[in-house]
Amino acid sequence: MANVIRDPKQFPDAILPDLSKPDPLVHFKKEDIAFVYGSKWKQRYFQKVGDDYFPLPAQWDITHQIWRPYFVKEGTDWWASLYPPDNAKRPTGPLCDGCHSVNYNIRTKEVTEWNVGCEKCHGPGSEHVAHPSRLNIVNPARLDNVQANNVCIQCHSQGRPLKNPIEGKYYDWAVGFRVGLPLEDYWQLEEHKLGETTFTHFADGTAHKNRMQGNDFVQSLMYSRGVKCSSCHDVHGTENNAELLKPASVMCLECHGPGSPNGPHTATIEQHTHHKADSPGNECVACHMPQIEQTIADINVRSHTFRFITPAMTDQFKIPNPCTTCHKNQTTAWAAAQLKTWSPVSPWRMGE
Repeated sequence: MANVIRDPKQFPDAILPDLSKPDPLVHFKKEDIAFVYGSKWKQRYFQKVGDDYFPLPAQWDITHQIWRPYFVKEGTDWWASLYPPDNAKRPTGPLCDGCHSVNYNIRTKEVTEWNVGCEKCHGPGSEHVAHPSRLNIVNPARLDNVQANNVCIQCHSQGRPLKNPIEGKYYDWAVGFRVGLPLEDYWQLEEHKLGETTFTHFADGTAHKNRMQGNDFVQSLMYSRGVKCSSCHDVHGTENNAELLKPASVMCLECHGPGSPNGPHTATIEQHTHHKADSPGNECVACHMPQIEQTIADINVRSHTFRFITPAMTDQFKIPNPCTTCHKNQTTAWAAAQLKTWSPVSPWRMGE
């Protein structure tokens, strides 16, 4: 997170695609790019005009190595109709920069630093730098689970400020919030009505798109039991995917080992998953964190509700389930029939 935004003048290798190769979607040059955003799934490009930054109209799909259009259409984000239908008139300050910087000032448009620096998660740090003490800095590890999770949810959620517009502009981040304050005084999560499928949510309330880990997580049993984002992730970086503290197959089982009161209630993991050891289907995340939330094109990130989505829910609400998402050549009827033969899975739950 500390390197999501990069200045290509400072980091010449930051731009991933070869801009010397013509493409009908690309009408800008390397010299036009003030910042690049992203390096894992997609890369977007920002141009500076005056004291504002504006998104350029093409993004690079890193997985497929192709250019795709970049424009937020009306009806696909709450703020889209409130801004002109032109990227060059949609400044990133109100819509992006509050999450991708430290201390973005809505009046001066200046930041303490770009990217998620120390103060984004630890609060003001000048006094701590001058006189290091645990008393003059916020350590999210010492916050209660709600406030600790809000350190991440301030940006890893879809929502809007409680007060909008602010000084005539509509903001898509929690203006005025800093770590240690109650996030609910500044930010409200995107509303969802059960049974409705929207751009942000599936009908059961599971997130439909990326950057909604917080919307998912607050619905989960894990959240209600006091689990924190930092129970699984280390934002300072690890060698594991998604900055996990340990590989997912190891970490999940530390709380959910065979015979654990937390489940699964079987002697072995294989008896619970009905998949062979070391197979993708035997991974906890395969069924409890399916990759169904779109980040770009057909590239999805994992759900964070930890609920198992049954084939019946796919039939009724069009929510992708992990069985036929993996077994693409099979039907929901096949998946439901298989699940009903599994022991100790309750056949009654498969109809939910």
